[in-house]
Amino acid sequence: MKLRQVLFLCTGNYYRSRFAEEMFNHEARIAGLNWRASSRGLAPEPSPENVGAISIFALQALNDRNISPAERFPVVCTIGDLESADRVIALKEAEHRLILEKRFPGWENRTSYWHVDDIDVAEPTDTIAAIDQLVRELIKDCQNDNG
Repeated sequence: MKLRQVLFLCTGNYYRSRFAEEMFNHEARIAGLNWRASSRGLAPEPSPENVGAISIFALQALNDRNISPAERFPVVCTIGDLESADRVIALKEAEHRLILEKRFPGWENRTSYWHVDDIDVAEPTDTIAAIDQLVRELIKDCQNDNG
């Protein structure tokens, strides 16, 4: 059976999308799903403000859940990433729809959107809790579509 792929997108692939990816993969393995996640950033270049491989807030939340993240730095999204995904989810429509439209025309309408604020708007505990809940809902949805 072919492994199905969900792609999480955010601006820098440093905080929200990385947490969603790792959380999804952990929960999908536990549920025995034929789904795996990857994540990418929509900004054409990594932000100099993002120090290290992953946000300390995402790392702490993963550690609190006994999830060990993959050791990698943020990755910029390519058309190949989008084309290879069965589902594409951007973490915040207000931030990401326009970037998708400009960088990958047409993909803004083929992407599902969550409404999860970044660190400049929301407290990390609120952001992490929102992503946690949305990932758990997505896992249930994938269980119904595990073919």
